[in-house]
Amino acid sequence: MALELRSNTFEHNEFIPKKFSCQGEDISPQLSWTGFPKEAESFAIICDDPDAPGRTWIHWVIYDIPSSITELKEGVSSQENLDSGAKQGVNDFGNIGYGGPCPPPGNPHRYFFKLYCLDKKLALSSGITKGELLKAMEGHILAKAELVGRYKR
Repeated sequence: MALELRSNTFEHNEFIPKKFSCQGEDISPQLSWTGFPKEAESFAIICDDPDAPGRTWIHWVIYDIPSSITELKEGVSSQENLDSGAKQGVNDFGNIGYGGPCPPPGNPHRYFFKLYCLDKKLALSSGITKGELLKAMEGHILAKAELVGRYKR
């Protein structure tokens, strides 16, 4: 069985509801996953927007999600360290945790939620960047899944 990332908030390649954007409550959507290798020790999720003007915009960096967790409920707290043991990094809004879609008016943007299944807990400090997380994950990714949502203002 292949690793699969889903949401009851939006379907793959469909629009993300306003509630989860800067025009709404700006809370994280529900995410769940199945089909990961039994060797998994932790998960990490990166959400980014490659359609942002100038560069890819980072919306969420969360890692060291224990392998016993297969769902993030809607509205994950913006704390650096979560009760589950998961940690959150900084997004390109300069905040810890999730920052929802907030594109300039115009064409829809794509938001890539990327789930990484890892063979270890990374034991990094909270507050890291996407780049620091990607570097730490090198050589430890067992599987990867992706869910894409779209948003337009």
